[in-house]
Amino acid sequence: MSISDTKKRLALSIVDFLSTSLKDGTLKADDADNIEIASNCIAEAFKVDPTDKAAVSEAVGSQNLLSIFSVYEKLKGKPSTSEASAPAPSKASDTPSINPEAEKLKSAGNAAMQQKDYKTAIEKYTEAIKYAPTNPIYLSNRAAAYSASGDHASAVKDAELAVASDPKYTKAWSRLGLARFAMGDANGSVEAYQQGIDFEGNGGSEAMRKGLETAKKELARMEAEEENLPEDEVDDAPGNTRGGGMPDLSGLASMLGGGGGGGGAGGGGFDLGSIMSNPMFASMAQNLMRNPEALGGIMNNPTIQNMMNSRREGGGGGGMPDMSQIQQMMQDPAIAGL
Repeated sequence: MSISDTKKRLALSIVDFLSTSLKDGTLKADDADNIEIASNCIAEAFKVDPTDKAAVSEAVGSQNLLSIFSVYEKLKGKPSTSEASAPAPSKASDTPSINPEAEKLKSAGNAAMQQKDYKTAIEKYTEAIKYAPTNPIYLSNRAAAYSASGDHASAVKDAELAVASDPKYTKAWSRLGLARFAMGDANGSVEAYQQGIDFEGNGGSEAMRKGLETAKKELARMEAEEENLPEDEVDDAPGNTRGGGMPDLSGLASMLGGGGGGGGAGGGGFDLGSIMSNPMFASMAQNLMRNPEALGGIMNNPTIQNMMNSRREGGGGGGMPDMSQIQQMMQDPAIAGL
């Protein structure tokens, strides 16, 4: 059984956490040998390479395993040690404890945003997040910077972490709604804006209501587009077949002068099975059946018309067209290009 990419990324994240725990002093230098053995075992078992910086960066991203687990604990009502030991705020509030250095970085990021220097803004917010991985303001601000730079996928990830960390921080819901909308997820955008309005109360802010209205209009447009999609574009789209098998070839069989019925030539019928064993005809048939307009147009092709007329003049019986007629037909550019 192959190991999924998700599990490989998780394994790399675990190895990164172990390595970081040695570097930041969480573990003692005496534990280095044990950590090295554990990391090697994980890497070998999951077929990953911890020395591949690109792979580790992709796996860890801007949120390492510890920060993600911190969000999980917070959702479960289990504050981290740093949060538990921090002094209680003077007013009842869900605002996380403030780190002065992180606040400076956030301010620098805000200044870069005003200058539309989104790359610098992202860098500053990222540095601030290192001090406070679950701070919804830092995460939400970076989501805004990602969206402004066109990286909406990263914006969605940050905004989702922000609302998970503090659902009452409504700016994060707004930024999640915007990022999802930009990704083409109108339904997810509607959900995000609605959540934001619910947390804001009193019907929500004007900006949030406008975002919701825009997302709902787009969702309605997409649903209407799906409902109005012609049936043949749904059921007979490229790659689809009727009933999961070959396309309906009765039209092609009739076009070539057969009865469009059985797979054999018995009773004067058209030997459909024989002709469809030829890859060239099989490919042409599938293309024709998926494109009714092409089928209608080819019926008026002079080569096809001559073939059909000659068969009628000859008695109109069943059987295959003779080989010279088939060769003539396949040399016609309008038919050979199918």
